[in-house]
Amino acid sequence: MYSRPAESLADSRFAREASDLIRSCVHCGFCLPACPTYRVTGNELDSPRGRIYLVKDMLERGTATTTTREHLDRCLTCRACETACPSGVQYGKLADAGRELIESHPPTPRTRRERLMRAFLLRVATRRALFTPLVRVGQAMRPVLPSSLRSRIPMRETRLVSPVGSSASAALHARRMAVLDGCVQPALAPQINVAARRVLDRLGITLVSASGVGCCGALDHHLGHVEASQARARSNIDAGIRLLDGGIEAIVSTASGCGVFAKDYAHALRHDAADVVERARRVSAATRDLCEVIEPSAVAAFARRARKPSLRVAWQAPCTLQHGQRSATAGRVEALLRVAGCELVDVREATLCCGSAGSYSILQPELSEELRRRKVDALLADRPDVIATANVGCLEHLRQASPVPVRHWVEILEEVIGG
Repeated sequence: MYSRPAESLADSRFAREASDLIRSCVHCGFCLPACPTYRVTGNELDSPRGRIYLVKDMLERGTATTTTREHLDRCLTCRACETACPSGVQYGKLADAGRELIESHPPTPRTRRERLMRAFLLRVATRRALFTPLVRVGQAMRPVLPSSLRSRIPMRETRLVSPVGSSASAALHARRMAVLDGCVQPALAPQINVAARRVLDRLGITLVSASGVGCCGALDHHLGHVEASQARARSNIDAGIRLLDGGIEAIVSTASGCGVFAKDYAHALRHDAADVVERARRVSAATRDLCEVIEPSAVAAFARRARKPSLRVAWQAPCTLQHGQRSATAGRVEALLRVAGCELVDVREATLCCGSAGSYSILQPELSEELRRRKVDALLADRPDVIATANVGCLEHLRQASPVPVRHWVEILEEVIGG
């Protein structure tokens, strides 16, 4: 697919990169059945191929239209189309470039509600110091809230939560790794990193907090605020270099949404100075999803001694894990759960998104809820005891609609080898 950029964009970075990405699409249509929004709406413009046409039109016009913005807003950036595409189209990068241009040159002002929701997400959800107290207030008021609102607020974790990376534990093992705390996870699901610390401790690895690392920048990036995203990335790269120079073996993510973006820092900062890009590559290369640093053979030894009853688990692979990090993480969580003695039940349409997609469940509630309904039905079809996932956004989104518990896979692993 070829494009001829408008004169106003002809010499721009956007035109050069978008033209190259568009050129790789042969409009074959393999992406259509893989796209969750197309499956729901049946609208060609809600498919990857349709959105590529819209970005091409924007490139050739030199301006965006409200139609282009509407259908790019509906995109989950799940990247299932990339897995399905025989031509290797990097659709996610094209969609992000399109959003960047739309936000910098909007066709019309967004509605007041949209502006407020986006401002909240960018200014509150990305800051632990603001988001965590807000969630704690909601949890305290949970008993008196309307049921529709109560379901959106998780009950506070009541188990004793030991600090991740205390000074007492830091000297226990020669191998040390640092874990990303995340923005919303400490408030919504603090038990995830605690379980990760306990599991790795049993395997001879000390897990400390990634000191100085803040929001990964993914939310800003996918909402088209690229400069803010890049600023966060640069700050985190500086902090990551300090950790690596201090003897940290790897930077571990227990939320696949954060991990996939941190692994892509070199691309996000590709136009920076060469030394910055090189530092970004070093941090990205050291970033690992938790499943990448746990070997099934090590888990198997503990599982044989534990002799726990078999648990029927429905595995929900977040899009950021199965499509974003697929070459590094494919099949690893499933292998860990199996050697831990779990029975993985069959899940139909396993590649389709659950509808969480970071901010998507807030900004596109109707589509998000329909996708969640379909995903929960698929996960429950073979009657599991528990649903396991690898991203806090998916976990919270599914929890609100699931009659069975939804947990991070490392919490299940902890019950087997956590001691």
